[in-house]
Amino acid sequence: MKNWKNVGRMGRALCLGLAFSLSVSVTAAADEILPPTGPALEALNQSAQTGGSGQQTQAAQGTGGAVQIAEPQVQAQGAALYDATNGRFLYEKNGDAHLFPASITKLMTALLVAEHCSLDETVTFSQAAVTNLESGAVTLKVKAGDQFSVKDCLYGLLLKSANEVANGLAEHVAGSVSAFADRMNQKAASLGCTNTHFVNPNGLNNSNHYTSAHDMALIAKAAFENDTVRQVASTLTYDFPATASVPSARHLQMGHKMLNPANAEYYPGIVGGKTGYTSLAGNTLVTCAERDGVRLIAVVLKSSQTHYSDTKSLLDYGFEVIAAKKAAGSGPAGGTQSGPSGVTGTQSGPSGAAGNQSGPSGSGSAQNPDTASFQGTGTGQSTDPSVPLTEGSTDGPGGPGTDGFARAEETQTPGWHLVDGHWRHFADDGTMEVSRWIETGGYWYYVDANGALFTDGVTPDGYTVDANGVWIS
Repeated sequence: MKNWKNVGRMGRALCLGLAFSLSVSVTAAADEILPPTGPALEALNQSAQTGGSGQQTQAAQGTGGAVQIAEPQVQAQGAALYDATNGRFLYEKNGDAHLFPASITKLMTALLVAEHCSLDETVTFSQAAVTNLESGAVTLKVKAGDQFSVKDCLYGLLLKSANEVANGLAEHVAGSVSAFADRMNQKAASLGCTNTHFVNPNGLNNSNHYTSAHDMALIAKAAFENDTVRQVASTLTYDFPATASVPSARHLQMGHKMLNPANAEYYPGIVGGKTGYTSLAGNTLVTCAERDGVRLIAVVLKSSQTHYSDTKSLLDYGFEVIAAKKAAGSGPAGGTQSGPSGVTGTQSGPSGAAGNQSGPSGSGSAQNPDTASFQGTGTGQSTDPSVPLTEGSTDGPGGPGTDGFARAEETQTPGWHLVDGHWRHFADDGTMEVSRWIETGGYWYYVDANGALFTDGVTPDGYTVDANGVWIS
């Protein structure tokens, strides 16, 4: 029989059909630093959802009381703030909207080049590479037949944003621009991108060349994890070699203003970044910054001269959220319980088992996300975790008498329901539960401030869950 599964947009096969939970529209991750909300701590949840103005906020419960953190005010049409260290989106505005990336495309180009080439390889530029450009495109005046090292080309690509250099690198790696674009799309898909399609390596205007703020953050994470790309994208100046047509070295300067301490836009903790602009894309900007061991990626798309102020607001917000979480402490409130269920003294984890269980499965280890089964609360269900539930089972997360794929608009019965692509849990009175732990079938799951199942990361109160949303001891 068909296993009960639902594939999330990041491509993970999740047991219980629990989709990866990420917001589509303006979303501040108010669950990031909320206090634990297990059975003994539910009262804390009620006061931590909104600030006094009603604006969505982050809340941390520390020794000095709750700290409210207002979401950033972003003017750009699309934006995302990604905690690359913990694999969590802290904020999204139109995160899945298809928007033109312009030259931030070149982060993907640089990543593929760094993964497939050595820096001392020679790139020979073809006539097609140096002429297949729109009017006004930024170039280094490279001519057909010119030769440069891959290293030189990467600096020309990311510092000068030279479009013919992007073409030349694409041909060097894949034989043609179109073949390289295919590789770009394959790489994007492997990184979990679902709203991205590239047709060139430079980001010049094309109606079929687009990405999203969410996807670009995933691409940037991979790019800045690459040592070569990170080094180039953090360099302020570089001398591009002379040629017969340009007999003097070309002094390149980083276009991203937040990297240079001499600029008013400089941001402490900056790692690197890439700028972009076309008539269709507007201003685009990708920025990586790191403080206290936490790396953030900020993406701004379709901005009109607010890309730096938007980015600063995003990064300030992210680091404030992280600092507040650390100040609130990494464990549950009160320091007496060892798991988020809120039961004190005897348990070893959120399953509630008294001292005899090291993981939600009861077997001493976390289950494999691709094979573990979800045991719901229905009557007559199997208690054997190895027996997968099937599509249409009445023993699914909807509880007794409900279909596993029931949607909230069809029924408000208590239990789990798939709503707008996210698994959500409804209380006995039919209201959606938020920012709390929920035990189902002996496993513990966390729903965030938007009510969506939280997966594959660290919860606000410091517990790790796998790709299925199951707590891992």
